[in-house]
Amino acid sequence: MVTIRLATPDDAPALHKLITGLAGQQNLLDHVTVTPGQLAGVLARPEAGSLLAEEDGRAIGYVSWVRSVSFWLGSEYIHLDDLYVTEDMRGRGVGERLMRTLADLNPDTVIRWEVQQDNIAAQRFYERLGAKILFRGVCNWRP
Repeated sequence: MVTIRLATPDDAPALHKLITGLAGQQNLLDHVTVTPGQLAGVLARPEAGSLLAEEDGRAIGYVSWVRSVSFWLGSEYIHLDDLYVTEDMRGRGVGERLMRTLADLNPDTVIRWEVQQDNIAAQRFYERLGAKILFRGVCNWRP
């Protein structure tokens, strides 16, 4: 049976393994610089959070986010950082449960995220949830 729960700093090693799984799938493993210890610190921050999906005690997926404020909305919103389900568990509704649990924890709050333009499967998944996909350029600057 799959359970969904809020991740705690103690879950950092399991979450780190899932993060590197996602990065490996996207050929971006060299971009993951966080250690499990640093990740525990992130999980302890009040503006950051993660839900962990588990089956029989094994971490099989997660959704992570950061709370932010929008000047345009005049309110808080959730910036979804990652949604990932291990390959062997896809197609079983785990990703949808993670997303719906995140929404249930944050009623009346806008949830925003990015999706790669070539990730058609993810776009279809998000559209089935009722999300609107707005393509924009994403900038990253490290001066």
